[in-house]
Amino acid sequence: MTNGHSRWERTGADEHAEAYAEARAALMLGQLVHDRRAALGLTQAELADRAGMTQPQLSRLESGGATPTVPLLARLAAALDADLDISFRPHSPLVA
Repeated sequence: MTNGHSRWERTGADEHAEAYAEARAALMLGQLVHDRRAALGLTQAELADRAGMTQPQLSRLESGGATPTVPLLARLAAALDADLDISFRPHSPLVA
């Protein structure tokens, strides 16, 4: 007795992969901002004021819930006394 399936596949994985990658990048960026802010001893309100944004906006960015524009990234870099480095690097080969 067969049900017509020769193998089971995880459905939807491919169509959601891009969204997961974007969410991962947003979380990583938020963590970078948080870590630098903490190293400088700044509160979210202080950094938000320096960067010309509100504290709730900064909180959302630090938690990975917002994707900043390049101009906002530049303002954040200046407010964090940091250089903004945006680059394209080839993918690293997978190591088996």
